Formats: sequence, structure tokens, C-alpha cells
Amino acid sequence: MPQYIARRVHLFSRILAPALLALATVGRAWAANVRQGSLPPIRHVFLIVLENKSFEAAFGPGSAAPYLAKTLPARGALLTQYYSTGHWSLDNYIALVSGQAPNPATQGDCPQPVEFQPSSPGLDADGELRGAGCVYPATVKTLPDQLEPAGFTWKGYMEDLDSNPTRDDPQTCTAGRIGQTPDETERAAVGDQYAAKHDPFVYFHSILDNPTRCAAHIVSLSELRIDLGRVATTPNYSFITPNLCNDGHDASCVDGKVGGLAGINRFLRKWVPPITHSPAFRKDGLLIITFDESDGVAPDAFAACCGEKRLPASPNQAGLRGPGGGRIGAVVLSPFIRPGTVSSVPYNHYSLLRSVEDIFGLGHLGYAAQPGLRPFGAEVFTRQ
Repeated sequence: MPQYIARRVHLFSRILAPALLALATVGRAWAANVRQGSLPPIRHVFLIVLENKSFEAAFGPGSAAPYLAKTLPARGALLTQYYSTGHWSLDNYIALVSGQAPNPATQGDCPQPVEFQPSSPGLDADGELRGAGCVYPATVKTLPDQLEPAGFTWKGYMEDLDSNPTRDDPQTCTAGRIGQTPDETERAAVGDQYAAKHDPFVYFHSILDNPTRCAAHIVSLSELRIDLGRVATTPNYSFITPNLCNDGHDASCVDGKVGGLAGINRFLRKWVPPITHSPAFRKDGLLIITFDESDGVAPDAFAACCGEKRLPASPNQAGLRGPGGGRIGAVVLSPFIRPGTVSSVPYNHYSLLRSVEDIFGLGHLGYAAQPGLRPFGAEVFTRQ
């Protein structure tokens, strides 16, 4: 080897070796932390919530959504024992952002969004507000109410939001929608298939009482592509809701498209690549794709896991015909997950909320604080 090349190799080794050693040390330390129950350094969480499918229908061998059932699990982790917490839609969305349990009004999807009527003053020892109703008082906090004081950003990306101003604009982000009969978004309309019952943020006074803040954070899905362009413009927490056709809710859609699992497959093929190719995801991202509830048909459609508790004094079980909303499964993608990972550890919507809170170093809301509730851990975050 020529002398000048040897000198360069020696110099390069002196510079590179300490850096490689430092990276290896950090990697070993992070792996040890995950094994001990802590989480990797995730700073961008994306959650896509779909509608009304059992685990077998969505992920089984006969799934009509092969991108969801086969392609994505091969790239990340499949959670085979993930359960929803109630029936029907709205109570699950509420649980995902606040830890509040189903109550008779949210179990009926609140066709008329009425004020929550507490049956006792304040939150109970589990952080639950007892009573019934749709729109929770400001004493009930949400994940966004935790994120902002801690310096983190968030947005709810709602497909078709405010596409038809006579249907859901301008009252989406104001208390003026409370008491309106009926909620015009209960049914899809041509050109606007947004559903408020799939937008949990508009059921909390802690968000509605500041319309400017609400409107800045609850936006049309079309804004996501712009925000994904740079790490700085990508929220730390993104809650993504497809419209009533693309989330699988409607089998036949008002615009003539096919919905159900075919609609889900179409939506995910369109939106998952921009998320996973974004700078924020590649740097430190986590994408979770799951359903609000099971289909009400599968043998485990009303099952629960994880010691799920009902709201004290509620006349209903959380799942109406059973203790929970059924087994639905979830797919999780991240640079911190080894492709093809499969976890059979039981989780539910409260577990997911707790996992997100732990990622950002926050406290636990409602039933996400339930003792013994297991967040995502080393069985999910398998890449060292």
C-alpha cells in the first residue's frame, strides 16, 4: 500500500472508530432499556383508525385487504391480540385520546351531541368521569392537552373535513354543534363523507372552547402531504381518520366506489407510503394501523382483554353484548421494529394510549393508568 494511502487509512480509522464505538454503545444501551420495559426514542407517532372489522376478516387468509393483511405485517409487526374497548364507534375513539370508558351516549354514537351529565363531582380514583353524555367538560383532559404543555405538536387529519360547508362547517370546532339535531355527519354525503363520530377531539370542551386552537389542529387530510415534507412541519402526534368509504365503514359508498376492506386497501396503498417515506418517520417514527371495533359477527366480537373495566354505575357492559369491543388486531411500522415481527401479547385501546403517553414521557389518562396495563415493549420494538 502506498505510504500516503496508509496515512489516510490510519487517520480515517482514528476519526471513525470512536464514532462507531459510541453508536454501538448507544445501541446496546437502548436495547437494554427496551428489554427493561422502556421505549425507543420515537418522536413522531402516526395513528390510522379504520372501521368495524374483526381480526379474522382483516388479517385472516381470506382478507379482502391484502396490503393490510400481508404486505404491511411483512414490513413491521402484527399484533394478533389487540382488542377494542367498546361498541359502537365513538366510545372507542374517545378511549384512544382520553382513556374515558364507554357510556350510554357514546355507545350510541351521539346522533345528537349533548353535554355530558356527571353523576358525581370530579373524576373518580381511576380518572373516569361517571355519568353519561357526548361532550366532556373541560375537567376531562385529552392526549393533546398533555402534549402541548410538554412542548409536543399534534394534529387530527380528517378526510373530507369541511368539504361541504353546509354539512360540517363552520361548527366543527365550536360548541355551537352541541345539541344540534341531527348531527348531519352521521350519514355520508356525495363529496363529503366526514363523520364527527370518528373525530374524537370535537367531543371535549378542553378543545372546543378554544375554536382557534381547535381549527388549527383539526384539519383536512389533504394537509398531511404538505406537513410530511419536513421533520419540522410533521406533528409529533398525528391522528388520521379516513372518510366513511375509505375507513371500511360503508360497504357501498355514496359516490359509487366500493368500500369495506377494498376501500381500506385502496386508502392504505395511497397514504402509507408517503408516511413511511417521510423524513420524520424515517428518523424516529411509529405508525399504528388498527380498527375502532370488531364487526359484531365474529365469535370474539364482544371480547375484551387486559382486565378492562366498565364505567362504574353504567347500565351497559362496555361492549354492550360483552365486556369489550372484540379482537381487531393492529399493524405497527417503525425503524425500531424488525420486519415480520408477530406479537401475541394482549393490548387494547387503553394500552395504545398508555404507549403513546410513555413515548412522550407523559402521565396516564383514565383507564390508561390502570395498574398492570401493559404498553408496547420489547416484544414490539424488536430492531436493535
